[in-house]
Amino acid sequence: MTQYSVTGMSCAACQARVEKAVSAVPGVESCAVSLLTNSMGVEGTASANDVIKAVINAGYGASLKEAKKSGATAVSEYDNELKDTETVKIRNRLIASVILLLPLMYVSMGHMLWDWPLPGFMDGNHIAMGLYELLLTVGIMVINQRFFINGFKSLIHMAPNMDTLVALGATASFTYSVYAVFAMTIAQKNGDADRVMFLMEELYFESAAMILTLITVGKLLESISKGRTTNALKELMKLAPKTAYILKDGKQVEVPIEEVRIHDRFILRPGSSIPVDGIVIEGNSAVNESALTGESIPVEKNPGDTVSAATINESGYMVCEATRVGNDTTLSQIIQMVSDAAATKAPIAKIADKVSGVFVPAVIGIAVITFIVWMITGPRVSFALARAISVLVISCPCALGLATPVAIMVGNGVGARQGIMFKTAASLEAAGKVGIIALDKTGTITKGEPSVKGIYPAGGIDEKELLSIAYTLENKSEHPLAKAIADHCKDNKVELFDSDKFTALPGNGLSAFIAGEEAFAGNRELITKRARVDKEFIKISDDLSDHGETPLYFSKGTQFLGIISVADVIKDDSVEAVASLKKMGIYVAMLTGDNEKTAAAIAKETDVDEVVASVKPEGKAGVIRNLQKKGKVAMVGDGINDAPALTVADMGIAIGAGNDVAIDAADVVLIKSRLSDVAAAIRLSRATLRVIHQNLFWAFIYNIIGIPLAAGVFIPLFGWTLNPMFGAAAMSLSSFCVVTNALRLNLFDVHDGRKDKNKGSRISNNDNKVKEDKKEMEIAVNGMMCGHCEAHVKEALEKIDGVISAAADHEKNLVTLSTSGDVSEDVLKAAVEGAGYEFAGIKG
Repeated sequence: MTQYSVTGMSCAACQARVEKAVSAVPGVESCAVSLLTNSMGVEGTASANDVIKAVINAGYGASLKEAKKSGATAVSEYDNELKDTETVKIRNRLIASVILLLPLMYVSMGHMLWDWPLPGFMDGNHIAMGLYELLLTVGIMVINQRFFINGFKSLIHMAPNMDTLVALGATASFTYSVYAVFAMTIAQKNGDADRVMFLMEELYFESAAMILTLITVGKLLESISKGRTTNALKELMKLAPKTAYILKDGKQVEVPIEEVRIHDRFILRPGSSIPVDGIVIEGNSAVNESALTGESIPVEKNPGDTVSAATINESGYMVCEATRVGNDTTLSQIIQMVSDAAATKAPIAKIADKVSGVFVPAVIGIAVITFIVWMITGPRVSFALARAISVLVISCPCALGLATPVAIMVGNGVGARQGIMFKTAASLEAAGKVGIIALDKTGTITKGEPSVKGIYPAGGIDEKELLSIAYTLENKSEHPLAKAIADHCKDNKVELFDSDKFTALPGNGLSAFIAGEEAFAGNRELITKRARVDKEFIKISDDLSDHGETPLYFSKGTQFLGIISVADVIKDDSVEAVASLKKMGIYVAMLTGDNEKTAAAIAKETDVDEVVASVKPEGKAGVIRNLQKKGKVAMVGDGINDAPALTVADMGIAIGAGNDVAIDAADVVLIKSRLSDVAAAIRLSRATLRVIHQNLFWAFIYNIIGIPLAAGVFIPLFGWTLNPMFGAAAMSLSSFCVVTNALRLNLFDVHDGRKDKNKGSRISNNDNKVKEDKKEMEIAVNGMMCGHCEAHVKEALEKIDGVISAAADHEKNLVTLSTSGDVSEDVLKAAVEGAGYEFAGIKG
């Protein structure tokens, strides 16, 4: 998407006009104009010159946004784009207008209504009073000339906007009043005192002046409120440091942030802001990451851990190596994401866009009709003119134009502060409409890394002895399960024995000599050949397998020492997150490549509605398509294998700690990598949609009631009339109310589920099972000893054409295949043996 800055827009009609003009340019595929940020995003092959020319021909200005530079310069450029320069200008115009308006109102209202005293040169001299009001009104019109320049310019281009309405209303009041002053001069010359008094009451200078001033008040309030919608981004930008201390030739050198390069080593002192993303090389500390994740508790950082730009090093001294700089840092990507989202348009905004395109011409038409009708039926010209002017100045296309974008901008800001990044306005809207959530298991529901779940020492064996022998054996292995046990022992400061003659036994386990005796670690088959294992432990082993855990057996000499179970651990918030989603009326399915036994154990613990096990990456996309038959589906994942499903789903949600491919394919990114943030994202989307609906309702209702009132429709029924000045005040406040209502989202707690509502009937589990046309077959495979062995065999077999999925069970030495047709035995054998295991034939 190519970004442009657009100038001269003042309301939704302008926005609609620019979009229409640019969309007509050959090569433009889509165009989204933001009135809130005065920006435009264009997709397609059209040249920048053609796009800019189309905007200029429509009566506005446009320029291509420069590509962002690196480091602090990039953040600074974003800061300049968001800097509020309009509010100061509008405030100065308002102050000058009020200074002239007060003496004008003193004479026109104070003296005429309450007989306040006048200076000697005006006392009794109505011509002097008229000229005095005329001069002050001209001054206010000059100060607010922007309304007239933009308004009549748009009218000339046949694209009238809000400024046109204000300019027409003020011009009509002023022109008629000037006519009245000249008519007064003639009447006074003719000695017609009654005519002079009548014409004095026909002066509407104060209406023209008050209309311009009140509209400026509204613009000031709107500008201030709009400025607050980008506060979240501004707060992030303030955290970006301007310099960094890097090591050069062993010396600390302070350099501008844009000069930091990948692999440079930088110094972090206590209390300093981290300049770029990096990895800790030396030292340790607690880092406050609340600016990026919203998490207030500092995170401990040790060598090998990553750090992010704009976070705060709270306590220790660290040396880090830069891994991502400039636009690639987490901070820059967050800013870019929120900025891009602001440049896009939510589908719900199309309602207001369609209305805005015809709104202003329709209002002008209504004003003309109102004037004609009251000229025919009304008491005098001034009455008809007042009704027409009231129609012009009470109508507010701005409220319609701002109803959606301000809510989207505030909603995105709230999400950014909580580590929930919506890539587009459409994704923020769509998240709240999701009815089905498909969760990838590994790395999303679970932590994605095995850890020790249980320790079961044999009779007469001390737990410390079992752990020490296990630590000594597993410490030298590269196997993921061995690493889990070694890490557990290291964390608990378990004693490490001396050992020698370490031997890996492929597909079974490993061995080593400890204190002169050979010790073994491995599966049941390996240990039962070397030691006697009681039936009690066989039962424990079976129960552990049923719960998705992998039991590892240990022996020394001929003595069985016990079992240590290892499993991928469910994240702390997964159970609560699934419960929150179900409470919101969302159907939760879990997708995994693991076997059905492991998947069922995880499903039972988390209470998901449906489990789809032993499914390949391309199979996940098929599952999503089946779920989409029942409703809108969001896919949550973190790996490369999730990217196809994330793309196919109505909404793709990526875990922030996941793979870059998954993040690129997603519509929403959860920076904290917490599953509970899925519910928070949906909650925020629903709250934002509520605000948009409220804004659109009030914007439409305001105009539906206000225009007939201004036109005098209710005069015959109730005698209600509307002074043009009150119409201008109402117009001013309408936009302010819409923006202020959107700002309420800043107070919304995305993690508070007490008010969650079920948005519809939950999908029946039985109705939603995924069914595929497939054949089942079983093959015997020897040598598997754990879940990771199962994964290797599964991966090898699923690469075969015709194999839909493979579910391996190392306890039974069995693999169940789902195929779309016949697969030859030779092909299966080659795949199994190529993975390092023994093919023992096809069952049955």
